[in-house]
Amino acid sequence: MGRTVVEKVSGIPDLASRIAEMVRGVMLELRPRLVEAALTGRHGESENPRHEDNFLSEHDLWMHRRYRELLAPVLGAFVYASEEAEPEIVGADPDPDLCVLVDPLDTSELAVRGLLGYTHVMVYSRTAARPVIAVVGDIFHHLQLYVGARDEHGIDRAFIVTADSQAYELRQQTSRRLSESLVTNFLMRPGERFLPLARKSKFLEALDTPGNDGRSRGRIGVDFGSVSLCHVAAGMTEATAEFAKGFAVWDLAPGHYILEASGGTVLDLDGKHVPLDYHFGSIAEIAEAMNRRQRFVAAGTASLATEIVESLR
Repeated sequence: MGRTVVEKVSGIPDLASRIAEMVRGVMLELRPRLVEAALTGRHGESENPRHEDNFLSEHDLWMHRRYRELLAPVLGAFVYASEEAEPEIVGADPDPDLCVLVDPLDTSELAVRGLLGYTHVMVYSRTAARPVIAVVGDIFHHLQLYVGARDEHGIDRAFIVTADSQAYELRQQTSRRLSESLVTNFLMRPGERFLPLARKSKFLEALDTPGNDGRSRGRIGVDFGSVSLCHVAAGMTEATAEFAKGFAVWDLAPGHYILEASGGTVLDLDGKHVPLDYHFGSIAEIAEAMNRRQRFVAAGTASLATEIVESLR
């Protein structure tokens, strides 16, 4: 993690800490189910009426219900906007300020086949028009929780929490050029994702440019949804880019907030900053936001993000 300042801390804001522990508990409940699914081949696939081209399992649906159940006593009233259902109001307030955006089980097909799965929970203030808490959980790795939270001073902070509850704050510090960087992309689908990447010759040539010693240090890797932006926040990768289909809001927004809280940046393909205002002002706007997709470049620094955007043109 040489490109990010990592400082051991104990001061994750209280509500964010409670939600992070809730996510950890849900992952603990889910993990043996996914292990059994992967080892037996009984993947529990269900019909997906909302997203016909996406894999949906009984585990996604269980987590959708479990999060709604566990969040109610913590937050009281909120709009529940899960990938697996239409937005709904939970609690007695007919117009609550908070909207909870959930992707119960990201990389669902990989989770039940190859034990590679993630989960996203983001709390968004409709009054402030921005996230205030985001938690991205890595179900099978020791670096288990990525957390973004606004503290009592109104400062956004980013953290990583290990499986043994060691917490570290993440802050971007240094920069690398594209030719020195590990850049990730969701290149899993051959026609929809891999071929568009393979055609980006200017980007790939820039990534492969040798240094003064003649060695090529740039690398392309695969990564997934919000955790790809969290890996940038933690300095494990320098950048991630999505220029084909675009990410849905539940895939982008939690990691977007965590990365920006660490000091990183997200640009669209015109080089403009992607705001944290996801236009969740009304139930209708929340439902509309669920159908949008965003193409973007996310990096630890604005200079690297701009360099990648220019190479993709």
